[in-house]
Amino acid sequence: MRLLSFLTVLVFALGCVALSAGAGQGRSDGVAIVVNDGVVTRSDLQERMKLIMISSGLPPTQEIQAQLFPQVAGSLIDEAIRLQEARRMGLDVMPDEIQQGFAQIAAQNNVPVEQFMKMIASSGIDPNTMRDQIRSQIAWSKVVQVRVRPQISVSQSDIDSRLDYLHSNIGKDEYLVSEIFLPVEKAGGEAEVRTLAQKLEREIRKGSAPFFKIAQQFSKAAGAPQGGNLGWVQQGQLPEELDQVLAGMSKGDLSAPVRTLSGFHLLLLRDKRRISEETMPSREDVMTMIGTERLDRAQRRYFMDLKSEAYVDNRMVP
Repeated sequence: MRLLSFLTVLVFALGCVALSAGAGQGRSDGVAIVVNDGVVTRSDLQERMKLIMISSGLPPTQEIQAQLFPQVAGSLIDEAIRLQEARRMGLDVMPDEIQQGFAQIAAQNNVPVEQFMKMIASSGIDPNTMRDQIRSQIAWSKVVQVRVRPQISVSQSDIDSRLDYLHSNIGKDEYLVSEIFLPVEKAGGEAEVRTLAQKLEREIRKGSAPFFKIAQQFSKAAGAPQGGNLGWVQQGQLPEELDQVLAGMSKGDLSAPVRTLSGFHLLLLRDKRRISEETMPSREDVMTMIGTERLDRAQRRYFMDLKSEAYVDNRMVP
């Protein structure tokens, strides 16, 4: 088992970070970004870039690293904000939880924890960085569980409405889709994000890196930890711009970057089928589907509120 699969499972499962709870604590090689009362150091940025190069399979050229830098810096800023919110709420991550995180990842890949740790060390990745990443993942999960999940409910009427909609589409096509989503979050940032999306498209088409690994590393969509998997979707479930592109794609096709109101999307059409009674999900599946969608939207709104109030000084920007 290569280290590649370990890293892609771990590094971006919920958005992790090469930081400690103090955002850069223990790395005093130079402040790159100030985030509220914490910092991201230059070595934090270097370690994250190293992880991306190793786990995505992208060639570590200066051109690619320069194009990825804004995305890497942005991810570290976001993750610092998430860690700080967990700390503010008094949500601690215990050492045994971190160890369980290591054990879970090792078990998913059918190797002992000790072997997993040796593989991390042999890759040149600092094991302490990996511990920080697990800590951040668990911390944000706790924030979502405590602050967001209690607000989510799915009624029987919600389930009935979704099932009625699904049944109304019997006889039409549905698509098994994976997605890479790159949001445009700031004024004037469209060209930068478009360039990154085009670069990722070229690398995927060249075979430099598999789609699902790129999705795990870069996509900001809810399905990123699963390689961008959206599951089976029907017309009307996605923005109109994406519906139109999917309608013209064949199985195995990769789309060019598609601009929607929120950002750029790369779509991979993995399969296509005709909707029938046999493909209808159960009520339990529909309830899970709706709940997951609502939880994702709610936690995104919660995070964007945190981000809008955060003080950020990116000293790496000329």
